[in-house]
Amino acid sequence: MTTPILSLKDATLSLDGNAGRVDILHGITLDVAKSETLGLVGPSGSGKSSLLMLMGGLEQASGGTITALGNDLTAMDEDALARFRRDHMGVVFQSFHLIPTMTALENVATPLELAGHRDAFDRAADELQTVGLSHRAGHYPAQLSGGEQQRVALARASAPRPHILLADEPTGNLDETNGSAIMDLLFGLRDRHGATLVLVTHSNALAQRCDRVVRLRDGRIAETDQQEAAE
Repeated sequence: MTTPILSLKDATLSLDGNAGRVDILHGITLDVAKSETLGLVGPSGSGKSSLLMLMGGLEQASGGTITALGNDLTAMDEDALARFRRDHMGVVFQSFHLIPTMTALENVATPLELAGHRDAFDRAADELQTVGLSHRAGHYPAQLSGGEQQRVALARASAPRPHILLADEPTGNLDETNGSAIMDLLFGLRDRHGATLVLVTHSNALAQRCDRVVRLRDGRIAETDQQEAAE
């Protein structure tokens, strides 16, 4: 049997809030295969984004284990998790999270520079060309439209050639036209680099393009749908 690239065993997440401790995820057990595209869907508050954050080590599990590429994320400290993400993962957020004082080219080059790539800016320029933004390389985020900012965010996430690409509502802040374009780019980048893609979405069109869809409800896996035909 092939070892999954991501594996969660009885993973739980509880956070302390003003009203006391809140249980967000309850005993999540889930394997993700190499090169699979997995969609996480469900109503608001069902735990989709929290589950994605656990997979990326952006939230620390309260219980259970999470392994990625054979590494136990639950045993790592914040510095080790940051290095692991830098070397193996790309993350795309709904709200872009670009650095406002850096140009598009500099934003894309930053993770490559942090990883020690001497050709960081050349690779960043190539990635911007892939997402159709070579002509905007010298522009700052405030000078870009929402669709353009998300393209830069996609280029930044994919430039280091991650094994795992995580996307949290990547089309959530975009209109239908831009959302469709980002969808095509996201799957194109997956195919180009052979990455495993896990995405949170409310978009039925985006979910239908995934190999498998996991539906969450109240912090638990409600059902899993294997798609008959994935793009």
